[in-house]
Amino acid sequence: MSDSAAITALVAAEELVELGEVSIEEADYISDWQRPSFDLASQTIGIWSDSGGEPVGFAMVDNDRGDAAVHPEHQRRGLGTALAAWMRECARANGAPVIGAPMPQGSAADRLLEKLGYHVRWTSWVLQLPDGATVPQRDLPAGYHVREAHAEDYPAVWTVIEDAFLEWSVREREPYDDFLARLSGRPGFEPWHVRVVTDPAGEVVAAAQLHLNEDGGPVCAYVDRLATAREHRNRGLAQALLVHTFAAGAANGAVRFELSTDSRTGALGLYERVGMSVTSVWLNRAIEV
Repeated sequence: MSDSAAITALVAAEELVELGEVSIEEADYISDWQRPSFDLASQTIGIWSDSGGEPVGFAMVDNDRGDAAVHPEHQRRGLGTALAAWMRECARANGAPVIGAPMPQGSAADRLLEKLGYHVRWTSWVLQLPDGATVPQRDLPAGYHVREAHAEDYPAVWTVIEDAFLEWSVREREPYDDFLARLSGRPGFEPWHVRVVTDPAGEVVAAAQLHLNEDGGPVCAYVDRLATAREHRNRGLAQALLVHTFAAGAANGAVRFELSTDSRTGALGLYERVGMSVTSVWLNRAIEV
């Protein structure tokens, strides 16, 4: 766990070259690595240069999803190929039939995986509100309310998010303790980061989780997960929730507002219709193990 800052710096260096900006936060790795189901010793690997110092390569595997990076100054030395091979071996050992990893479209890592035979599994987009813009206000139906989530709401938030994401994601349900590790256990978490919509009976039927990125540059409110229960869709709940979630971010210093979606969800058009624009494209490339 003590390597989290160094790994974050490594990934940030690669992002800066490939994307022109840094989006990774140390909290991303801490919250992932501290999940009860995650074994840091067997599901991560690091590469250090002969001279010691900071790591120059990193990879992790979580079921059929991988994450890898090589410092720009140490690329084209076979490190990425070695990490890709390790990810396949790790996924195979854990019983996953495939391993995939998200890479910025056209990046050095994307080109390497394509060369190694990885196919595009799905496409993801990061979207941002233009400067000065806001998501159009959407009134909730009668009897529905949006508010900050309370701790006693978290099991319902987990259920709504997992039910919705599992409609298109091929994986097991995330254990509740893992969910909490990445929610309330995330460094910097504040209760206002989770917003919910309740129905006339007072049940949680939509939820959003926000991260506030304050690590240099403009403060960014990033909606990490947003979901509406199937039987309550097409009523404007997601848009109303997005309005309130971004407003909460703005009230706490955010001046940038972002989220991401991918081609499995069919939600890209929704976010574009409320005024958000694509700022980067990521390809999730995968290969059988």
